[in-house]
Amino acid sequence: MQLADLRRFAAAFTLFPETTLGEALRELAFVQADPIRAPARAQDLVLRQRVAGYCAGDLERLYPTLDVAEDFFVNYGFVTGRLQALMHPRPSVSVWRSSEWPQQRRKRARQLLTFVRRVGEAHPRDVEARFSHGTVTNYWGGTSNATTHLLDAMHYRGLLRVARREAGIRLYAAHEHAPFRGGARERAARQDALVDVVARIYAPLPARSLGYWVRRLRYGVPQWRGELANALKRAKERLARAQVDGIDWYWPVGNDPSRSEVAERVRLLAPFDPVVQDRARFELLWGWVYRFEAYTPPKKRKLGYYALPMLWRDRVIGWANARVENGKLHVQLGYVAGGRPREKAFARELEAEVERMRSFLSLDAALSSELRP
Repeated sequence: MQLADLRRFAAAFTLFPETTLGEALRELAFVQADPIRAPARAQDLVLRQRVAGYCAGDLERLYPTLDVAEDFFVNYGFVTGRLQALMHPRPSVSVWRSSEWPQQRRKRARQLLTFVRRVGEAHPRDVEARFSHGTVTNYWGGTSNATTHLLDAMHYRGLLRVARREAGIRLYAAHEHAPFRGGARERAARQDALVDVVARIYAPLPARSLGYWVRRLRYGVPQWRGELANALKRAKERLARAQVDGIDWYWPVGNDPSRSEVAERVRLLAPFDPVVQDRARFELLWGWVYRFEAYTPPKKRKLGYYALPMLWRDRVIGWANARVENGKLHVQLGYVAGGRPREKAFARELEAEVERMRSFLSLDAALSSELRP
Protein backbone atom coordinates (compact mmCIF):
# COMPACT_ATOMS: atom_id res chain seq x y z
CA MET A 1 0.00 0.00 0.00
CA GLN A 2 1.32 3.44 -0.99
CA LEU A 3 0.24 6.96 -0.07
CA ALA A 4 -0.84 7.41 -3.70
CA ASP A 5 -3.34 4.55 -3.24
CA LEU A 6 -4.81 6.23 -0.18
CA ARG A 7 -4.98 9.55 -1.99
CA ARG A 8 -6.97 8.02 -4.87
CA PHE A 9 -9.20 6.24 -2.38
CA ALA A 10 -9.89 9.49 -0.50
CA ALA A 11 -10.74 11.28 -3.75
CA ALA A 12 -13.06 8.52 -4.93
CA PHE A 13 -14.67 6.86 -1.92
CA THR A 14 -17.46 9.33 -1.06
CA LEU A 15 -17.60 10.92 -4.50
CA PHE A 16 -19.84 8.15 -5.78
CA PRO A 17 -21.66 8.42 -9.14
CA GLU A 18 -24.36 11.09 -9.13
CA THR A 19 -27.72 9.80 -7.97
CA THR A 20 -31.00 11.05 -6.49
CA LEU A 21 -31.08 13.23 -3.38
CA GLY A 22 -32.64 10.49 -1.28
CA GLU A 23 -30.08 7.91 -2.36
CA ALA A 24 -27.17 10.30 -1.79
CA LEU A 25 -28.38 11.04 1.74
CA ARG A 26 -28.72 7.33 2.47
CA GLU A 27 -25.21 6.71 1.15
CA LEU A 28 -23.66 9.54 3.18
CA ALA A 29 -25.89 9.14 6.28
CA PHE A 30 -24.72 12.56 7.51
CA VAL A 31 -24.16 15.93 5.81
CA GLN A 32 -22.65 18.72 7.90
CA ALA A 33 -24.57 22.00 7.86
CA ASP A 34 -23.22 25.54 7.87
CA PRO A 35 -25.25 28.76 7.48
CA ILE A 36 -22.67 30.74 5.44
CA ARG A 37 -23.56 31.23 1.77
CA ALA A 38 -20.41 31.74 -0.28
CA PRO A 39 -21.79 31.19 -2.84
CA ALA A 40 -24.10 28.58 -1.21
CA ARG A 41 -24.45 26.74 2.08
CA ALA A 42 -22.02 23.92 2.81
CA GLN A 43 -24.70 21.22 2.75
CA ASP A 44 -25.75 22.30 -0.73
CA LEU A 45 -22.16 22.43 -1.96
CA VAL A 46 -21.60 18.89 -0.64
CA LEU A 47 -24.72 17.49 -2.24
CA ARG A 48 -24.21 19.12 -5.62
CA GLN A 49 -21.18 16.85 -6.13
CA ARG A 50 -23.30 13.73 -5.57
CA VAL A 51 -26.85 14.49 -6.75
CA ALA A 52 -27.77 14.76 -10.42
CA GLY A 53 -29.26 18.15 -11.29
CA TYR A 54 -29.01 19.43 -7.72
CA CYS A 55 -29.71 23.14 -7.16
CA ALA A 56 -28.88 25.27 -4.13
CA GLY A 57 -31.71 25.07 -1.62
CA ASP A 58 -33.09 21.70 -2.77
CA LEU A 59 -32.36 20.04 0.57
CA GLU A 60 -34.26 22.68 2.55
CA ARG A 61 -37.11 22.75 0.01
CA LEU A 62 -37.53 18.95 -0.07
CA TYR A 63 -36.63 18.33 3.58
CA PRO A 64 -40.20 17.52 4.77
CA THR A 65 -40.44 14.74 2.15
CA LEU A 66 -37.08 13.10 2.93
CA ASP A 67 -36.05 10.51 5.50
CA VAL A 68 -33.69 13.00 7.09
CA ALA A 69 -33.58 15.13 10.22
CA GLU A 70 -31.55 18.03 11.55
CA ASP A 71 -29.54 16.74 14.48
CA PHE A 72 -26.09 16.41 16.02
CA PHE A 73 -23.77 13.62 14.95
CA VAL A 74 -20.07 14.50 15.02
CA ASN A 75 -21.21 18.02 14.11
CA TYR A 76 -24.60 19.59 13.49
CA GLY A 77 -26.20 18.68 10.21
CA PHE A 78 -28.62 16.36 8.48
CA VAL A 79 -28.83 12.71 9.50
CA THR A 80 -30.84 9.84 8.08
CA GLY A 81 -33.60 8.31 10.13
CA ARG A 82 -31.55 5.15 10.61
CA LEU A 83 -28.56 7.08 11.94
CA GLN A 84 -30.72 9.21 14.22
CA ALA A 85 -32.32 6.09 15.71
CA LEU A 86 -28.88 4.84 16.77
CA MET A 87 -28.31 7.97 18.88
CA HIS A 88 -31.66 8.38 20.62
CA PRO A 89 -33.24 8.71 23.05
CA ARG A 90 -30.79 11.10 24.67
CA PRO A 91 -31.33 11.66 28.40
CA SER A 92 -31.23 15.12 29.96
CA VAL A 93 -27.49 15.34 29.63
CA SER A 94 -25.33 17.12 27.11
CA VAL A 95 -21.72 17.26 26.03
CA TRP A 96 -21.20 20.07 28.54
CA ARG A 97 -23.48 19.13 31.44
CA SER A 98 -24.16 15.76 33.11
CA SER A 99 -26.74 16.77 35.71
CA GLU A 100 -30.46 16.21 35.31
CA TRP A 101 -32.64 19.14 34.34
CA PRO A 102 -33.90 21.06 37.39
CA GLN A 103 -37.58 20.80 38.24
CA GLN A 104 -38.45 24.24 36.83
CA ARG A 105 -36.88 23.42 33.46
CA ARG A 106 -38.69 20.06 33.30
CA LYS A 107 -41.97 21.84 34.05
CA ARG A 108 -41.36 24.43 31.33
CA ALA A 109 -40.41 21.70 28.87
CA ARG A 110 -43.67 19.84 29.55
CA GLN A 111 -45.69 23.02 29.04
CA LEU A 112 -43.83 23.87 25.86
CA LEU A 113 -44.25 20.33 24.50
CA THR A 114 -47.98 20.46 25.18
CA PHE A 115 -48.20 23.75 23.26
CA VAL A 116 -46.23 22.40 20.28
CA ARG A 117 -48.39 19.27 20.12
CA ARG A 118 -51.48 21.45 20.07
CA VAL A 119 -50.34 23.77 17.27
CA GLY A 120 -48.57 21.07 15.20
CA GLU A 121 -45.69 23.25 14.03
CA ALA A 122 -44.26 26.00 16.22
CA HIS A 123 -42.27 29.03 15.17
CA PRO A 124 -39.88 30.25 17.93
CA ARG A 125 -41.53 33.68 17.87
CA ASP A 126 -44.94 32.12 18.64
CA VAL A 127 -43.44 30.05 21.46
CA GLU A 128 -41.80 33.17 22.88
CA ALA A 129 -45.07 35.10 22.64
CA ARG A 130 -46.79 32.32 24.57
CA PHE A 131 -44.18 31.74 27.30
CA SER A 132 -41.54 34.53 27.38
CA HIS A 133 -39.02 32.90 29.71
CA GLY A 134 -36.57 35.81 29.67
CA THR A 135 -32.85 35.33 28.98
CA VAL A 136 -30.12 32.88 30.00
CA THR A 137 -26.34 32.85 29.85
CA ASN A 138 -25.22 30.86 26.83
CA TYR A 139 -22.19 28.64 26.26
CA TRP A 140 -20.05 31.60 25.10
CA GLY A 141 -20.85 33.74 28.16
CA GLY A 142 -23.36 36.00 26.42
CA THR A 143 -27.13 36.06 26.79
CA SER A 144 -29.70 34.13 24.78
CA ASN A 145 -33.47 34.05 24.65
CA ALA A 146 -34.42 31.46 27.31
CA THR A 147 -37.35 30.11 25.30
CA THR A 148 -35.20 29.59 22.20
CA HIS A 149 -32.54 28.02 24.39
CA LEU A 150 -35.12 25.55 25.76
CA LEU A 151 -36.35 24.74 22.25
CA ASP A 152 -32.77 23.92 21.24
CA ALA A 153 -32.31 21.73 24.32
CA MET A 154 -35.56 19.85 23.69
CA HIS A 155 -34.59 19.35 20.06
CA TYR A 156 -31.21 17.98 21.14
CA ARG A 157 -32.88 15.54 23.54
CA GLY A 158 -35.24 14.40 20.81
CA LEU A 159 -38.44 15.75 22.33
CA LEU A 160 -38.82 18.03 19.31
CA ARG A 161 -37.81 17.71 15.69
CA VAL A 162 -37.22 20.33 13.03
CA ALA A 163 -40.30 20.01 10.85
CA ARG A 164 -39.04 22.52 8.26
CA ARG A 165 -37.47 25.94 7.95
CA GLU A 166 -39.12 29.23 7.15
CA ALA A 167 -36.73 31.93 5.91
CA GLY A 168 -33.97 29.94 7.58
CA ILE A 169 -35.79 29.74 10.95
CA ARG A 170 -36.40 26.27 12.39
CA LEU A 171 -40.05 25.34 12.92
CA TYR A 172 -40.51 22.60 15.50
CA ALA A 173 -42.89 19.68 15.86
CA ALA A 174 -43.28 17.25 18.75
CA HIS A 175 -41.37 13.98 18.48
CA GLU A 176 -40.85 10.81 20.46
CA HIS A 177 -38.07 8.26 20.01
CA ALA A 178 -38.44 4.61 20.87
CA PRO A 179 -37.04 3.86 24.33
CA PHE A 180 -33.70 2.11 24.60
CA ARG A 181 -34.10 -1.11 26.56
CA GLY A 182 -30.86 -2.87 25.65
CA GLY A 183 -27.95 -3.67 27.90
CA ALA A 184 -24.18 -3.35 27.51
CA ARG A 185 -24.06 -5.55 24.40
CA GLU A 186 -26.68 -3.50 22.56
CA ARG A 187 -24.97 -0.24 23.56
CA ALA A 188 -21.68 -1.52 22.17
CA ALA A 189 -23.41 -2.60 18.95
CA ARG A 190 -24.89 0.86 18.49
CA GLN A 191 -21.57 2.53 19.21
CA ASP A 192 -19.84 0.27 16.68
CA ALA A 193 -22.49 1.13 14.08
CA LEU A 194 -21.92 4.85 14.70
CA VAL A 195 -18.15 4.44 14.34
CA ASP A 196 -18.72 2.55 11.09
CA VAL A 197 -20.68 5.54 9.77
CA VAL A 198 -17.75 7.79 10.68
CA ALA A 199 -15.39 5.44 8.82
CA ARG A 200 -17.60 5.39 5.72
CA ILE A 201 -17.78 9.18 5.60
CA TYR A 202 -14.15 10.11 6.28
CA ALA A 203 -12.12 7.07 5.15
CA PRO A 204 -9.27 6.48 4.75
CA LEU A 205 -8.46 7.71 8.25
CA PRO A 206 -5.03 7.97 9.86
CA ALA A 207 -5.08 6.70 13.45
CA ARG A 208 -5.02 10.22 14.87
CA SER A 209 -8.08 11.23 12.85
CA LEU A 210 -9.99 8.06 13.66
CA GLY A 211 -9.53 8.87 17.34
CA TYR A 212 -10.60 12.47 16.78
CA TRP A 213 -13.85 11.56 15.01
CA VAL A 214 -14.76 8.81 17.46
CA ARG A 215 -14.29 11.25 20.35
CA ARG A 216 -16.58 13.71 18.56
CA LEU A 217 -19.36 11.13 18.78
CA ARG A 218 -19.88 12.56 22.27
CA TYR A 219 -22.00 15.22 20.51
CA GLY A 220 -24.30 12.54 19.11
CA VAL A 221 -24.33 10.20 22.13
CA PRO A 222 -23.34 12.18 25.24
CA GLN A 223 -24.92 9.43 27.33
CA TRP A 224 -22.16 7.07 26.15
CA ARG A 225 -19.20 9.42 26.05
CA GLY A 226 -17.46 7.41 28.78
CA GLU A 227 -17.62 4.30 26.58
CA LEU A 228 -16.16 5.79 23.39
CA ALA A 229 -12.57 4.84 24.25
CA ASN A 230 -13.59 1.20 24.14
CA ALA A 231 -15.49 1.80 20.91
CA LEU A 232 -12.28 3.20 19.40
CA LYS A 233 -10.33 0.14 20.52
CA ARG A 234 -12.88 -2.19 18.92
CA ALA A 235 -12.82 -0.13 15.72
CA LYS A 236 -9.07 -0.50 15.37
CA GLU A 237 -9.51 -4.26 15.61
CA ARG A 238 -12.50 -4.38 13.23
CA LEU A 239 -11.65 -1.97 10.40
CA ALA A 240 -9.31 -2.69 7.51
CA ARG A 241 -5.84 -1.31 8.16
CA ALA A 242 -2.47 -0.65 6.55
CA GLN A 243 0.65 1.12 7.71
CA VAL A 244 2.04 3.68 5.27
CA ASP A 245 5.15 5.74 6.06
CA GLY A 246 4.88 4.75 9.71
CA ILE A 247 1.22 5.79 10.07
CA ASP A 248 -1.69 3.39 10.58
CA TRP A 249 -4.60 4.06 8.25
CA TYR A 250 -8.14 2.65 8.62
CA TRP A 251 -11.12 2.19 6.30
CA PRO A 252 -14.28 0.02 6.07
CA VAL A 253 -13.72 -3.68 5.44
CA GLY A 254 -14.44 -4.82 1.89
CA ASN A 255 -12.72 -1.90 0.14
CA ASP A 256 -9.34 -2.02 -1.59
CA PRO A 257 -7.70 1.44 -1.85
CA SER A 258 -5.23 0.16 -4.45
CA ARG A 259 -8.13 -0.44 -6.88
CA SER A 260 -9.66 3.03 -6.64
CA GLU A 261 -10.27 4.95 -9.85
CA VAL A 262 -10.67 8.70 -9.97
CA ALA A 263 -12.65 10.74 -12.45
CA GLU A 264 -11.05 13.06 -15.00
CA ARG A 265 -12.81 15.98 -13.40
CA VAL A 266 -12.28 19.26 -11.56
CA ARG A 267 -14.35 19.70 -8.42
CA LEU A 268 -14.69 22.81 -6.26
CA LEU A 269 -15.43 21.28 -2.87
CA ALA A 270 -17.13 22.70 0.21
CA PRO A 271 -14.76 23.30 3.15
CA PHE A 272 -16.78 20.64 5.02
CA ASP A 273 -16.93 18.08 2.21
CA PRO A 274 -15.89 14.63 3.48
CA VAL A 275 -13.00 14.61 1.01
CA VAL A 276 -11.32 17.62 2.64
CA GLN A 277 -13.01 18.03 6.03
CA ASP A 278 -10.27 16.33 8.06
CA ARG A 279 -7.45 18.88 8.05
CA ALA A 280 -4.82 16.49 9.50
CA ARG A 281 -5.60 13.93 6.81
CA PHE A 282 -5.61 16.69 4.19
CA GLU A 283 -2.02 17.62 4.98
CA LEU A 284 -0.86 13.99 4.93
CA LEU A 285 -2.49 13.28 1.57
CA TRP A 286 -1.91 16.52 -0.30
CA GLY A 287 1.11 18.03 1.41
CA TRP A 288 -0.12 21.55 2.11
CA VAL A 289 -2.11 23.38 4.77
CA TYR A 290 -5.74 24.27 4.08
CA ARG A 291 -7.55 26.42 6.61
CA PHE A 292 -11.15 27.62 6.77
CA GLU A 293 -10.76 31.39 7.09
CA ALA A 294 -14.32 32.75 7.29
CA TYR A 295 -13.71 33.70 10.93
CA THR A 296 -10.14 34.86 10.40
CA PRO A 297 -9.58 38.65 10.32
CA PRO A 298 -9.45 39.73 6.65
CA LYS A 299 -5.84 40.97 6.85
CA LYS A 300 -4.68 37.56 8.09
CA ARG A 301 -6.41 35.47 5.42
CA LYS A 302 -4.17 33.59 3.02
CA LEU A 303 -6.74 31.75 0.90
CA GLY A 304 -9.91 33.82 1.23
CA TYR A 305 -13.15 34.14 3.17
CA TYR A 306 -14.64 30.85 1.96
CA ALA A 307 -12.00 29.16 -0.15
CA LEU A 308 -13.24 26.03 -1.90
CA PRO A 309 -10.54 23.33 -2.22
CA MET A 310 -9.99 22.47 -5.90
CA LEU A 311 -9.72 18.74 -6.63
CA TRP A 312 -8.24 17.71 -9.98
CA ARG A 313 -8.31 13.94 -10.43
CA ASP A 314 -6.82 12.77 -7.10
CA ARG A 315 -4.94 15.96 -6.23
CA VAL A 316 -6.11 19.05 -4.37
CA ILE A 317 -4.06 21.54 -6.36
CA GLY A 318 -5.46 24.84 -5.11
CA TRP A 319 -8.63 26.67 -4.20
CA ALA A 320 -11.33 28.96 -5.51
CA ASN A 321 -13.31 31.84 -4.08
CA ALA A 322 -16.70 32.18 -5.74
CA ARG A 323 -19.21 35.00 -5.46
CA VAL A 324 -22.28 36.19 -7.29
CA GLU A 325 -22.62 39.84 -8.32
CA ASN A 326 -25.53 41.17 -10.36
CA GLY A 327 -26.52 37.65 -11.31
CA LYS A 328 -23.06 36.77 -12.59
CA LEU A 329 -20.73 34.16 -11.08
CA HIS A 330 -17.17 35.34 -10.37
CA VAL A 331 -14.54 32.71 -9.56
CA GLN A 332 -11.01 33.60 -8.45
CA LEU A 333 -8.44 30.81 -8.36
CA GLY A 334 -5.31 30.13 -6.38
CA TYR A 335 -2.78 27.31 -6.74
CA VAL A 336 -0.28 25.62 -4.50
CA ALA A 337 3.35 24.96 -5.46
CA GLY A 338 3.49 23.75 -9.03
CA GLY A 339 0.84 26.20 -10.19
CA ARG A 340 -1.94 25.63 -12.67
CA PRO A 341 -1.76 22.38 -14.66
CA ARG A 342 -0.93 23.02 -18.31
CA GLU A 343 -2.99 20.15 -19.70
CA LYS A 344 -5.84 21.07 -22.03
CA ALA A 345 -7.96 18.54 -20.17
CA PHE A 346 -7.64 20.59 -16.99
CA ALA A 347 -8.74 23.83 -18.69
CA ARG A 348 -11.71 22.04 -20.24
CA GLU A 349 -12.78 20.40 -16.97
CA LEU A 350 -12.32 23.61 -14.99
CA GLU A 351 -14.67 25.44 -17.32
CA ALA A 352 -17.13 22.56 -17.04
CA GLU A 353 -17.04 22.75 -13.22
CA VAL A 354 -17.66 26.49 -13.25
CA GLU A 355 -20.60 25.91 -15.57
CA ARG A 356 -21.95 23.27 -13.19
CA MET A 357 -21.61 25.77 -10.35
CA ARG A 358 -23.51 28.39 -12.37
CA SER A 359 -26.31 25.92 -13.07
CA PHE A 360 -26.39 24.82 -9.42
CA LEU A 361 -26.89 28.46 -8.41
CA SER A 362 -29.67 28.82 -11.03
CA LEU A 363 -27.97 31.81 -12.63
CA ASP A 364 -29.00 33.17 -16.00
CA ALA A 365 -27.18 31.27 -18.74
CA ALA A 366 -26.99 34.50 -20.77
CA LEU A 367 -24.58 35.95 -18.20
CA SER A 368 -21.27 34.14 -18.67
CA SER A 369 -19.16 33.37 -15.60
CA GLU A 370 -15.92 35.22 -14.93
CA LEU A 371 -12.90 33.02 -14.19
CA ARG A 372 -9.76 34.71 -12.89
CA PRO A 373 -6.39 33.34 -11.73
